[in-house]
Amino acid sequence: MMHVLKATALSEWRCAADRQRGQQWPLPCVPPLGFTTFGMSELDAWIAQLKRCETLTEAQVKALCGKALEILVEESNVQSVAAPVTICGDIHGQFPDLMELLRVGGDAPATSYLFMGDFVDRGFYSVETFLLLLALKVRYPDRVFLIRGNHESRQITQVYGFYDECMRKYGSVNVWRYCIDIFDYLSLAAVVDNSIFCVHGGLSPTVATLDQIRAIDRKQEVPHDGAMCDLLWSDPEDIEGWGLSPRGAGYLFGGDICSNFNEANKVDLVARAHQLVMEGYKWMFQDNLVTVWSAPNYCYRCGNIAAILELSDGLDKKFQTFDAAPQDDRGAPAKQPPADYFL
Repeated sequence: MMHVLKATALSEWRCAADRQRGQQWPLPCVPPLGFTTFGMSELDAWIAQLKRCETLTEAQVKALCGKALEILVEESNVQSVAAPVTICGDIHGQFPDLMELLRVGGDAPATSYLFMGDFVDRGFYSVETFLLLLALKVRYPDRVFLIRGNHESRQITQVYGFYDECMRKYGSVNVWRYCIDIFDYLSLAAVVDNSIFCVHGGLSPTVATLDQIRAIDRKQEVPHDGAMCDLLWSDPEDIEGWGLSPRGAGYLFGGDICSNFNEANKVDLVARAHQLVMEGYKWMFQDNLVTVWSAPNYCYRCGNIAAILELSDGLDKKFQTFDAAPQDDRGAPAKQPPADYFL
């Protein structure tokens, strides 16, 4: 018997919620996701199509996002993930490199994946990248986990490429709006086997425990400050205590802060992404924290390698590194590349 997936409407479309939060973007409201059904075979066909770097239709994106919403709304702010699992850092729309990552790490569902955000912006294929990961999440909800990065944001995607890409590929704002609504429902963090805390950016001076993260109302645009902002924007630094971040959001935090957080929450390691590291990964704070970066030759010019972190059943750690896909697979650069901020 064919399994049928239902994509139901949002209880209220997000335009009203945006107005309540004081968001003033001059963007038209799009219609609610509506009701539709699709089978597993159709979803598998969409995944195969996306793996060929072919976009879905707007109606298909609408249906996929509707089903994804039903799954994500049930997930905690701090998602519990069981090992073995492979942890991945930023992807940033570099679709050929995502395919290389899946080749190196193995396809889902044979490999369980935790992606730590920043799926979109800067790269040429943010649409295909995010929709493939979302389709894999819908197809294998207990084997693929997605947490939010600072680029999963209305404001950031209007500056660094995703909004423009959606407009260019679909001719309207609708697909962008479907996707950014999904961003609001992504988990903020994950814990692997109660031992490894995974987050996109870092720690916050207002967050001492995991329960405080669980209490955050995540279903909103990323705020400019506060705990949710800090988790997505902060960076580790060789300092004591807290420092001001040059990014203009989040904080810098030192090894003492990380050690105190790990001890208070009985975790052994903080795994995070968010910062380019030329070797693909970087240990800090006497191995209390590791940065994982999964976008090789970032922005098509940085020359870095990428890495993924494989965790075994017993939480043994193994890094797999990989280079960028061949230049011919990457497409042509945009005529007006997005402005730089701290890479």
